[in-house]
Amino acid sequence: MSIRGPEALASLDEAMRDIRREEDEISKRLARSAERISKIRESEAELFRQLARLRLDPAVQGELDGAITTAETKARAQIKTHAKELSKAENAIASIDEALNKLTGERADALKQFESHQAQLKALASKLGATIARDPAFAAKRQKASELADVAAQSMRKTEQAEADRDEKGQPYRDDPLFMYLWEAGYGTSNYRANNLVRYLDGLVAGLIKFHKARPNFAMLNEIPLRLREHAERQIAIASVAETELDALETEAIDTAGGKPIREAMESAQQRIDALDAQIMAHEDQRDETAKTVAGLSQGLNPAFESASAELATALGREDIKTLLADARRTRTGQDDTIVAQIDDARARAREEDQETREQKERLKTLAARRRELEDIQWEFKRQRFDDPRSTFREDRLVGDLLNDFLRGGITAASYWDSWQRSQNWSAGTSDWGGGVGLPNNGRQRSNNPWPDNGGFKWPDNSFGGGAGGKTKGGFGGGFGRPSGGPGSGGGFSRPRTGSGGTRKHGGFKTGGGF
Repeated sequence: MSIRGPEALASLDEAMRDIRREEDEISKRLARSAERISKIRESEAELFRQLARLRLDPAVQGELDGAITTAETKARAQIKTHAKELSKAENAIASIDEALNKLTGERADALKQFESHQAQLKALASKLGATIARDPAFAAKRQKASELADVAAQSMRKTEQAEADRDEKGQPYRDDPLFMYLWEAGYGTSNYRANNLVRYLDGLVAGLIKFHKARPNFAMLNEIPLRLREHAERQIAIASVAETELDALETEAIDTAGGKPIREAMESAQQRIDALDAQIMAHEDQRDETAKTVAGLSQGLNPAFESASAELATALGREDIKTLLADARRTRTGQDDTIVAQIDDARARAREEDQETREQKERLKTLAARRRELEDIQWEFKRQRFDDPRSTFREDRLVGDLLNDFLRGGITAASYWDSWQRSQNWSAGTSDWGGGVGLPNNGRQRSNNPWPDNGGFKWPDNSFGGGAGGKTKGGFGGGFGRPSGGPGSGGGFSRPRTGSGGTRKHGGFKTGGGF
């Protein structure tokens, strides 16, 4: 069963809320654990005082009691300060979460408004399609745009093949350390710089591996893809101009027919969505920083708190304390045995708390990483406009089993995102590149992504007389791989983080003009 873009994004939003809730719960659990460990040590300190009163001279007892009390008092004061700081950070997290929930709701409402306007424009454009398709000027522009798109497609396919050849056929050269040494030194070129002895030795190496014959071949393998990509990008730029001209004709026709208010309302809704996305991203980054603060405080990583806790632990580990406990173990008296048993029990409970704390810390670290990865996925999802009302996904497992696998760490974020990309397509009439002939993002966009880099107001491919002789179908044939910087490109996700700024990098939603 398929799932629509808005519902898919809503499922990701819900998963994000679940992650944040679990992060908050674990942070609170860690904070309680840190407090329990502190109280256990205070109890242990009191037990040692009792033991000292039973077994030590008053003078020695007073010295020991003073050392423990000093450390204990300092720890107790730091616990109070620490608790206030933690409470402040937790309140900040709660406030940010409330704001995020509000922004997410507002975005969903804006998307519904967009969908409503989209449907209205679709109905209007469907009526106009046959009329504008018969216009000679439009037909000529469409034919020119289609031809230029084909040229750009062929140029990009040649580029990709040359780049594949470079990677495959160039590997033996790159695997040869002697060849690469001479290549990187610029041997055989005007850039080569070496003294006479090195030149002589390099000459022997070059003769041994026949470098003079191999070098031109390797140079050609590297040079051809560069030249082809330059040519392909020029062709894409030319086709982009033709697409823009075609878009202008379509927009003029729809505005003349009374569609301008609808189109402007769509643009306004889209701008609202983009503005909300920017706010959501800023709040997410702010929350990420605050979550780090909460995590540190809940784990007792406050320097003053750590210092005070360490002093108390040191006081309880003094040599005279160890001696006192050892002597108490060797003698068999009722009072001694009871106190020693209580000390052993306190230390056992502290060890259990420490073990649970370590496990919870690891879980918190995993959740933080998973949250950031899901933020990246949501960013890519919106960036490629997969949340468009007419974007669909063939597999509902993406918000079921596969989502659970990702959250549990069974599959990587890159693999999960790749599943989204493979499953995505556009509802009837929108499988092509939107707007004019649909230009790729400088050869980087997927063939079914309808929003090229040049932005503007985009029309579906058969808005105005598609079909035979209509606008190009399926982008540029074989597609151009995943978006630049995406998870499948080896460059990680493209979501900007704090301080980097930026919003969506592509044009708006498809208009829904005709299907």
